[in-house]
Amino acid sequence: MEQNLSQYKIFYEVAKAGNISRAAKELYISQPAISKSISKLEDSLGLPLFTRSSRGVQLTCEGEVLFEHVREAFEALDRGEQELKRIQEFDIGHLRIGVSNTLCKYILLPYLKTFVDQYPHMRVTIESQATAQTLARLEQQKIDLGLVAEPSLKKELSFIPVMDIQDIFVATPAYLENLYLREGRDTSLFETGNIMLLDTSNMTRRYVDEYMAQNNIYPRQILEVTTMDLLIEFAKIGLGIGCVIKELVQKELESGVLTEIPLDIPIHRRTIGFAYHPANQALALKTFLEFLY
Repeated sequence: MEQNLSQYKIFYEVAKAGNISRAAKELYISQPAISKSISKLEDSLGLPLFTRSSRGVQLTCEGEVLFEHVREAFEALDRGEQELKRIQEFDIGHLRIGVSNTLCKYILLPYLKTFVDQYPHMRVTIESQATAQTLARLEQQKIDLGLVAEPSLKKELSFIPVMDIQDIFVATPAYLENLYLREGRDTSLFETGNIMLLDTSNMTRRYVDEYMAQNNIYPRQILEVTTMDLLIEFAKIGLGIGCVIKELVQKELESGVLTEIPLDIPIHRRTIGFAYHPANQALALKTFLEFLY
């Protein structure tokens, strides 16, 4: 755009008023200044925009065409300003969060409930997806926040820890008893049992695979499951030995529905928290981070 925005503003107000004097009062500038601005705009465009008469000014055909576009532009700017005022007045913003199904259900939802109670006008979008996808979208700043495990973090992302979690292997007492009856008390559970793990695309699975490789644990029979919820349910019905997050099956462990399989070397605990790109200056993200602290 070669012309100054103020020239279009003057053109817009004059066209609406149909009179330079009324436009001057509206804009708080002198009539000669308005006339000079209109003349400069017409000269730069090489077309007359108004016809002048003793009764005022009237748009030419070319002026009508320009006015329609200028009107749409200024109305859009007005709508933008009004939207910003609404955001400021009502704490309205758009917070985009990426999270896995498991972390969403067990960890994110309690935070969101309290946050929405405090900021009821905030718009929240949840992208339920694999952690790897959440991290990629955080890097690209296509989402504002991700709930992830810290070991998975990229160096350029900031991280606020929320809680530690422990990966463990569990089974029903009945499953273990039947396995011992069939294979003997000295059997290796990982060699003879049905070991249930998340699928290989999952960050948790990769973490557990690394642990097993480091400790020379090589299951012979693996059942892959797509979600932690399903994995827990399969373990509860006695389908096999499942690798689950201990904090998610605490009630089942306390009631005896599930039994934890002792490991010579426990799986190292992981830290779950909120990750974000430090370059992201979105008001909604800033509000949520302040809420966390």
